[in-house]
Amino acid sequence: MSGIRARARKTQYWLKHDLLVFDNVVLIIAFIFCLIWTWGSISSMSRNWNLAQELMNRRREKALLELEVETLELENEYYLSAEYQELAARKYQGKMLAGETMVYLPANSDRAKHKHDTDATSTTVVNTEEMSNLAQWMAFLFGIKL
Repeated sequence: MSGIRARARKTQYWLKHDLLVFDNVVLIIAFIFCLIWTWGSISSMSRNWNLAQELMNRRREKALLELEVETLELENEYYLSAEYQELAARKYQGKMLAGETMVYLPANSDRAKHKHDTDATSTTVVNTEEMSNLAQWMAFLFGIKL
C-alpha cells in the first residue's frame, strides 16, 4: 500500500515540477493550437475541392443543356423553312411542283431484296502452313521463312 502511495506521490511531483512548468505548458498549448489549425486547413481544403468538383459538373451540365437548346432552336428553324415544308408536302401529302410527274414503283421482290447478300453456305477454306514458334519469330523479326 505504501508503495502505491509513494509511486502516486512521485508521479504527482513529476507532473507538478517537471511536466507542468511554464515552458512545457506553452509548448503543449502551441502543439494543440497547431493540431487544430492543421485540422481546420485540411477540412477547408477538402471542402473547397468538393465544391470545385461540383462547380465543374454543373458547368458541364450547363454547356450540355446550352447545346441541346441550340440544337432544338436550329431544328425549329429547319421545320419553319420552305425547304422542309416542301419536302414534307411531297412525302406526306403526295404534292408536286408544276411540271413534275410522280412515278410510283412497285414494292421490291424478295429476290431483289436479297440479291447482294452473301451466301452463308459457300465458305472458302484457306490452307495455311503450320509454322513453329521459332519460324514465326524469324519471319516476324527478319523476314526469313524457315
